Amino acid sequence: MNRLDDTLELLRRQARPDQLEGMRRFGMAGAQRLGVSIPALRRMARSLGPDHDLAQALWITGIPDAQILASMVAEPSRLTASQMNGWARQARSWDVCDQACSNAHSRSPRAWGRVPVWARSNDEFVRRAAFALIACLAVHDKSAPDQRFIEALSVIEGASDDDRNFVRKAVNWALRQIGKRNAALHALAIARAERIAARGSRSARWIAADALRELRSDAVRAAVERRRRT
Repeated sequence: MNRLDDTLELLRRQARPDQLEGMRRFGMAGAQRLGVSIPALRRMARSLGPDHDLAQALWITGIPDAQILASMVAEPSRLTASQMNGWARQARSWDVCDQACSNAHSRSPRAWGRVPVWARSNDEFVRRAAFALIACLAVHDKSAPDQRFIEALSVIEGASDDDRNFVRKAVNWALRQIGKRNAALHALAIARAERIAARGSRSARWIAADALRELRSDAVRAAVERRRRT
């Protein structure tokens, strides 16, 4: 057996068929899904180590669990723009989309270039990927200047009327994560959320209200203040 076959066999041993119905109720789609838990996938990824060729082979299987594992063993520096676009198009579940953004895309030197491209897409999951990626970059890209995120706020506002569930939730996530990055961006994110609320669409009102509730909370304000002092 080759490494792909060995890995797929390991995945099948970790399958939890009794969890599939509950996962479907939470929007974790995929006819081939095995129900492997994220902690189990992370343990497998640590055991396998980085292997970009294996990552590509796992992704091509179309098995959601294998695609998440692919994002964990991928070598972000080796991701091409074409591969990233393909993964964004082929992710047909929000958890696969988000895990790919968190584990692989956000760590690629090409990450910021994908944001405006994916944000212009009409495909629900590709567009979600743009905002999931912004949210992940707000956490992982420690060296990015504030200007990157200020520009991203405009992209967020531009998508705030999209009422598709998987898009609006990612737009909201991106707005909240930018606002938690530092004190300057916290103030700008709150101001942008207020602008979004004024747009008046149902989606914009929900995105803004949910973001403002968190960004104005005592916990977030205290965390931002601690970052300002360090």
